[in-house]
Amino acid sequence: MRKLFNTKVIIILVVAALITAGLTIASGVGMQTIPGTVMQVIMAPVKAVGTGLANTAELYYSYMFKYEALAAENAELQKKIAEMEDVARQADSVNRENTRLRSLLNLPSAVETYKMVDAYIIGWNTTDWNSTLTINRGTSVGIQQNMCAVTENGQVVGLVTEAGPNYAVIKTILDSTLEVSGTISVSGYNGMVKGGYIDGHDTLLKMQYLPSSAIIRNTDQVVTSGSTLYPKGLIIGKVVDAGFEETGVAKFALLEPAAEINTLEQIFIITEYATQITGSTGASEAEETTAPTDATTAPTN
Repeated sequence: MRKLFNTKVIIILVVAALITAGLTIASGVGMQTIPGTVMQVIMAPVKAVGTGLANTAELYYSYMFKYEALAAENAELQKKIAEMEDVARQADSVNRENTRLRSLLNLPSAVETYKMVDAYIIGWNTTDWNSTLTINRGTSVGIQQNMCAVTENGQVVGLVTEAGPNYAVIKTILDSTLEVSGTISVSGYNGMVKGGYIDGHDTLLKMQYLPSSAIIRNTDQVVTSGSTLYPKGLIIGKVVDAGFEETGVAKFALLEPAAEINTLEQIFIITEYATQITGSTGASEAEETTAPTDATTAPTN
């Protein structure tokens, strides 16, 4: 296609050059033999054609340059798509390998199912160390203390610490007194995640008690380890930094919360969840249903 445009441009330029040269010669001769006014009248259409051809050539050049830029951009996008497809293929390959190994070792799989109640946020209370919110639903719809609050995408928001007939108070994961047992999903390292003011990183979470030999990478996802308060596999956040504790015998990781706590309008309370265990054949072998019980204080877990 570029060759076609180049050929057309060359032809137009040659024609424009010949017409320009002819006009120059004709103008020189004409001015000597006939009045200038008559010559201008005669040559005006010819000049217009020459100008049009020159403008057309300029348009073709502009289009050609834009075409080359678009072609380069398209090639870059194709490269990125190919890279994404390669990552997807690798992930699919890992998933198939994991399934195959589970089958060979006859390892069970766990699937979490939830019952949830939706609610809207009607109040906030936030300081450097504390972070709570109040929702518009409570015990009248089954919400109790120590129930987990999440977003619609399964991102951890916090824990119910107080419940009335038509309201409930949620202590968010940004609160310094709330701890959640977490697991780095890629590597399997476990630690305790808590919020609170971190100098220079007041909107981040801190995952502590990680092994000193742990390999921690940015963007690694951290999920709940599973307990009587939090179902397993809820998304806590992703790693944005890591380092050694002051003692040097353990590592920590800074996490960006998955839930955008300060911009939420609606959340969901998990009133009941079940863990279904399946063997390699896919048949259900056991099922455990958990519903948090009422308590005067919310334990940290």
